[in-house]
Amino acid sequence: MNSLEITAKSVDEARKAAAEKLGVAPDQLTVTVLDETKGLFGKSSVRIKAEVIEAKAPVAAAPAPAAKPARGGRAPKEAPAVAPVVEAPAPTPVAVVEEAPAKKDNRRGKKAPEKSVEKAPVEAAPAADVDSEETTGEEVVATPQQAEQLAALLRELMDNAGLQVNVKIRDVSGRYVTLGLDGKDAAYMVGKHGEVLNALQYLVNIIAGRKYANGVRATLDANDYRRRREETLTALAVRIAEQVKERGEEAVLDALPAFERRVVHKALGEISGISTYSEGEEPNRRVVIAPAD
Repeated sequence: MNSLEITAKSVDEARKAAAEKLGVAPDQLTVTVLDETKGLFGKSSVRIKAEVIEAKAPVAAAPAPAAKPARGGRAPKEAPAVAPVVEAPAPTPVAVVEEAPAKKDNRRGKKAPEKSVEKAPVEAAPAADVDSEETTGEEVVATPQQAEQLAALLRELMDNAGLQVNVKIRDVSGRYVTLGLDGKDAAYMVGKHGEVLNALQYLVNIIAGRKYANGVRATLDANDYRRRREETLTALAVRIAEQVKERGEEAVLDALPAFERRVVHKALGEISGISTYSEGEEPNRRVVIAPAD
């Protein structure tokens, strides 16, 4: 066996374990990292492919033609031996992944004014959001079994952190499963302006996306913070929509995470004379409230 795949806490540990299994020294292996996962509480794992470096056989030099004796009868001196050339193994190629160029949102030909009619309260959001309020392709609908999977995943995270938090399935709507958190330590799950709750929700969706890959997403709510936030955003969006209808000009809200942009779209979806869309790139994507055509 000249190669194997192995999982450990770090690349060094994986290299040493692979060397023991293959019966070679660690420096005789080439290592390719296949997958690397970082845990919430310092726990991480890495999966590598280790291959034994096999030195190629030396290239045998072609025998030199026999030299003719000189006229004087003396044999010519032998040419110095040429050391065989051993080729070093080619370095493992590193895959370079180029990010696709971001598409500009040009759904309307009209450019929104930079100044908003009224700004939405700023909430902290993760650097990248795995959710999006605009879905493409086949619509995903969460099943009760998938909802319970997300709840069990969150319970495991809370237990590993030593937190006394109860996790309950509160609602299932399309691909989104709302999980309610309560208990002795639930207050620690919110943080300032929802920072901790947003980060925890992002983490749960990242893990679930890799583990289940079914398109189902979790929305977390601790001590009814998300419900109160939804009421605040809905009231603000309705108030700005009325101003947009009066002035006939677009209004741009502050950047919001995807699950809060959905709240705004949903709140204004039934109001006549108003349309909404999103523009910009994460994490600065914003909702635009515009007069309907």
